[in-house]
Amino acid sequence: MPLLSRKTSKRVAKDRLKLVLIHDRANCSPELLDMIKTDIIKVISKYMEIDEEGLDVKMGNTKSEISDDIVPALYANIPIKKMRKAK
Repeated sequence: MPLLSRKTSKRVAKDRLKLVLIHDRANCSPELLDMIKTDIIKVISKYMEIDEEGLDVKMGNTKSEISDDIVPALYANIPIKKMRKAK
């Protein structure tokens, strides 16, 4: 197996482990994350047409603005196709 493939596999495994740890620390199951994603789609779709296939919602960590603590954060990458007209 080429060295590049091993690094890629190692990187993928490391990223998956980070994701599991973040979800665990945030007490956010994959099912809860899917429910959040569904709710985000419902709300945002009222105002704009989005590419649901391209929607990416993840849990991560960030530094708190209040203290030096590291806290869970929800990140959403939402591709917008076009804005809806105001009713």
